[in-house]
Amino acid sequence: MAPRPEPGNARDGEIGFDPEALLDRDSHVLLDAAFLATLHAELIRDLEPEESVATLLQMGFLHGLQDAMRALAVTAEVRPGAPERPLVAPLRMPWCSRQPASQPGSIWIEGDWPDRHEASAHLSVLGADAGTVCYLSAGYTSGWLTGALDADVLAVETHCSASGHDGCRFVAREVSEWAALADPLARAGIAALPFDRLRAVVGERLTRRAERRRAADGPPGTEGGSAAVHVWGPVMVIPYAGPEETLQALDLLARDANASQVSVIVVDFAGAIVDEAFGALALEQLVQTCDAWGTEVVFVDPSPLSDRALDGLDHPPLLTLKDLEPAVALAFQIARSQRRMA
Repeated sequence: MAPRPEPGNARDGEIGFDPEALLDRDSHVLLDAAFLATLHAELIRDLEPEESVATLLQMGFLHGLQDAMRALAVTAEVRPGAPERPLVAPLRMPWCSRQPASQPGSIWIEGDWPDRHEASAHLSVLGADAGTVCYLSAGYTSGWLTGALDADVLAVETHCSASGHDGCRFVAREVSEWAALADPLARAGIAALPFDRLRAVVGERLTRRAERRRAADGPPGTEGGSAAVHVWGPVMVIPYAGPEETLQALDLLARDANASQVSVIVVDFAGAIVDEAFGALALEQLVQTCDAWGTEVVFVDPSPLSDRALDGLDHPPLLTLKDLEPAVALAFQIARSQRRMA
């Protein structure tokens, strides 16, 4: 069983794994029960307790920070011909959160991870624990909030279902505020997370990705690029392949002159299953940003297993249809109606 970490035992934020190899994996993996169970078991077996905690926090933080920075970068783009102002949509967190009363200007967020993925995985291989175990989740939440709020934010789990509580709950505050408190978990988290270094890792990675896109022969999804995304005048068809590809399509819409006239986007799921965290988050970002641009979104043929994720979207699509061909035909009709009303 994983004991609670003691403050100051992490090795000054040393990263004991290859960040690039980690970030090459889709953040979906953080919700995979088999991956989480194996990861917890191996780290407990191979590392000292404080090293295991630090590794989990850093792994989660890197993915959370990368997801937040990519989402912000995409939604901050200005479409060709649009007014010169950024279009930044609010981020929808893959957890339940609330903002209690606190000092003006301070960051203080209380929330929970309702699906308890990490605690359940830990219980399945290691049994009940006397302390908290959701360090990967705390790391992801810390990274996401750090990127979204542009501040050093640390999420600390306060209650864990792996230790008999009725849920997995956390409190997130700025590092400067945690540092003034005698909380051993917060101090261990601060010691484990070299915020500036982790920011640099993610920033350099995203810069390289952007440079590779600019160096390519043509943007993916247009003539000369990949055939994954099709643009026919005012209609764009996106085959759904996961949250990363969805945000890449949004990036295309923001950057490429050939896509500047798109007014209807058809997302073809072809029976794919959308998870309730990262998949739903990406679709929420897509629909919300397109709504700000005046672009309609149509979903086609999502799996019935995706109903819960799609029904939970705060910004639903205009329509959800079963077959692609009539959906594309309807998309052109919608586009023509938009032109008549303009």
